[in-house]
Amino acid sequence: MLKSVASLVIDGVAPFEFGVVCEVFGVDRTDDGVPPFDFRVCAERPGEPVPTNVGIPLTPDRPLSDLVSADLVAVPAFTIRDQYPPAVVAALREAVDRGATVMSVCSGGYLLGAAGLLDGRNCTVHWRYADDFTRRFPNAKVDADVLYVDDGNIVTSAGTAAGIDACLHVVRRELGSRVAALIARRMVVAPQREGGQRQFVEMPVPECTADSLQPVLLWMLETITDDHSVAALAGRAAMSERTFARRFVAETGTTPQRWLSTQRVLHARTLLEQSSLGVDEIARLAGFGTPALLRHHFQRVVGVTPTDYRRSFSA
Repeated sequence: MLKSVASLVIDGVAPFEFGVVCEVFGVDRTDDGVPPFDFRVCAERPGEPVPTNVGIPLTPDRPLSDLVSADLVAVPAFTIRDQYPPAVVAALREAVDRGATVMSVCSGGYLLGAAGLLDGRNCTVHWRYADDFTRRFPNAKVDADVLYVDDGNIVTSAGTAAGIDACLHVVRRELGSRVAALIARRMVVAPQREGGQRQFVEMPVPECTADSLQPVLLWMLETITDDHSVAALAGRAAMSERTFARRFVAETGTTPQRWLSTQRVLHARTLLEQSSLGVDEIARLAGFGTPALLRHHFQRVVGVTPTDYRRSFSA
């Protein structure tokens, strides 16, 4: 049963992500039927102001011992660094040993990794940090396509809004859907969002390292609605089909058809954001021909349907 929640505060903490944890667990909503939480804000030196990453200080009032005894320990985002206070790392490990669930928001996952809590565990982090996170914690099983990962007593989340998703998920898991819905309604947010991080990831055109293929790539983009067989592309590049296919994969990291499909999705994404065209017309202009093909490839690359994406990102 989730009764006590401790939010950890260290130097460089992000106020918004800290505020997400406070909003879900620190606000008294017993009048709405939400069970009360024993909410604690803990730090290594309680009573001393802690600088945030925007300069405004916070003053936690509870020691790390109150964090260790909590049912849930929330680690908000903070400025990433190479070393973390040994006492904080030890407190996190002790909390887990005592049976606590530990949840991170965005870059807060770095502290979990530094404490060795993610070794061999499924987790996620903001998509911008995924490569760096994997290098630092090679034993963690990182999935950068999702909003949050529940791996039992370890819950990790991606960016800021995904922290709300993770907090509500923990409430739903521990106290039921009704309580999660009550909190979400007060916060005016969806109790559970669809899709994953892929819909928020910037997807630039893959760079080609050799000049010989660049004209072919540009031509494919200029004629994006046309069908492009490997044979025709190889002829345009003055190569054999086998050489062209091997070279294309080596220089773009994918096959010609998958590369073209991704570029079509990118074009469709721009049209969904910046135009009022119908999905049928966007499917035609992007080279997919039919809305069904557009939906199939768009969901594969972005993680949500074109309609859901437009609802979230249309200008």
